[in-house]
Amino acid sequence: MFLINGVLFATWGVNIPGVRDSLNLSEAQIGAALLAVGLGSLCTMPLTGGWTARYGSHRVTWAVSVACMLSLLLPFIAPNFAALVAALAVLGALNGCMDVAMNAQGVTVEKALGRPIMSRLHAYFSLGGLLGAGLGSLLVGRVPLAAHALLVVAVTATAALLSGRFLWPDAAPAPTQLAANEQPPRRSPLSAAAALLGALCFLGMLAEGANYDWAALYFRDVLGVTGGASGLGYVAFVGAMTLGRWFGDRARAQLGDPSTVRGGAALTALGLGLALLARDPLLAAAGFALSGLGLSNVVPVMYGAAGHALAGRGIAQVATIGYGGFLLGPPPLGLLPSMWGWRRPWGWRWARRRWWRCWVGGPLR
Repeated sequence: MFLINGVLFATWGVNIPGVRDSLNLSEAQIGAALLAVGLGSLCTMPLTGGWTARYGSHRVTWAVSVACMLSLLLPFIAPNFAALVAALAVLGALNGCMDVAMNAQGVTVEKALGRPIMSRLHAYFSLGGLLGAGLGSLLVGRVPLAAHALLVVAVTATAALLSGRFLWPDAAPAPTQLAANEQPPRRSPLSAAAALLGALCFLGMLAEGANYDWAALYFRDVLGVTGGASGLGYVAFVGAMTLGRWFGDRARAQLGDPSTVRGGAALTALGLGLALLARDPLLAAAGFALSGLGLSNVVPVMYGAAGHALAGRGIAQVATIGYGGFLLGPPPLGLLPSMWGWRRPWGWRWARRRWWRCWVGGPLR
């Protein structure tokens, strides 16, 4: 399920320019259409926790995964801008359901196995993205957009339909006994634990979104890298994140979740600092790789902690708050350079020069 979800989004991502050109959309229109995906997800994520509690994460994951894969075809057959916005809203809504449900199912499997697996599951999502992007590089420009989408839909929907019957039913919650004069606890709309985990997830997804959306532009506009090499930072980030998630469960078992998140946050700060201070593209790519490695296990840990402590409703709340990082984080990062500019005296070059003078002209002397 995680793998085909990654394939779905990569397939849509590599075909965005083709869809834009086929409908003659402006940059503002394609931006508004892309926003519909996130808004659709935010509408259904809070509801999915209740559905998984009522029907079981295995049933909800099975149903919405098939529907989500089928909905990928809608944007490719949209005849105009309004239809495209509606199609992407449906795709986002179904993906929001699938995101919460399959993570709740991952917590169920994790409990049954008695060991962490959430990082490996998210690694399969990243791997699916790489597979979808690789397939897209072979087909984009060589086959019609609808034919590319139809091929991916046929394979992924069939895989979801066949594999859904192997999902594990959720364990029944243990009954609780109340005293004769004791009142049942009132269910808070958002518990303190969910708010804290959601805030940490928000920060992790904000950093992920910044790397995804701005790495290539940073290489091209700030470092002056042209052509295909401008994607070096993006590739380094995604590759390191996939690698970190693939081996993340082993690190979580040995170090524990708190140490894994704290160490990852420090590694991310170190990596982004290196990327922003380095002039050489290879050093900057190494910084983006360290950032991806540090961020790789933040979201899996937060989803897993929410599922173990708060069940499916907790995952829904944490995912909804965290997903706002993807929506609200990258746009302000695009506004800041337009207001101040990276090349102004108080920009990144000024900070690097002041930092260097401080340490070389001061303590290191």
